[in-house]
Amino acid sequence: MSMIAVFFGRLFIAVIFVVSGVNKLIHVNDTTAMISAAGLPGGLAIPTGLFELIAGICLALGIATRLWSILLAGFVLLTILFFHREFTDPVQAMAAMKNLAIAGGLLCLFGYGHTRWSYDALRAKRRAEVAEGAAERHAAEAELRAARAEGRAEAAGAPVVVRKRPFWRR
Repeated sequence: MSMIAVFFGRLFIAVIFVVSGVNKLIHVNDTTAMISAAGLPGGLAIPTGLFELIAGICLALGIATRLWSILLAGFVLLTILFFHREFTDPVQAMAAMKNLAIAGGLLCLFGYGHTRWSYDALRAKRRAEVAEGAAERHAAEAELRAARAEGRAEAAGAPVVVRKRPFWRR
């Protein structure tokens, strides 16, 4: 049940960034004015919108979830420092608290990392399957080499040492 909650939590957080990124890219002039008002270069509007959009899509799909969640947490915390630093203003204080909560959710997502229903989990499962197949092939090759060595020893007339197979190989 907790993995279902993590899945939906990841989607809900991703929606925030996808919508915000799309809005920044659609309203580039407004975004540039807002960024310039904070004393930052106005040319950051498009890169910021693209970052939010790409990061949100990657979070939704579960692609490099831990990387994107930590980058977004840092991004959200920086927005508190640059855009919501007037804590005496109730609106700014509320926006800062909202961003703090989003950063907390992103850090929790960073902690969970590879969850079900994500590209990361599928990739990890496939890697485990490939490693298991390689281990099985290696074991089969080792048995074949041992059998060949036994055959050569019998042909040469040397005494053959018969080893009992482990119970899991019978």
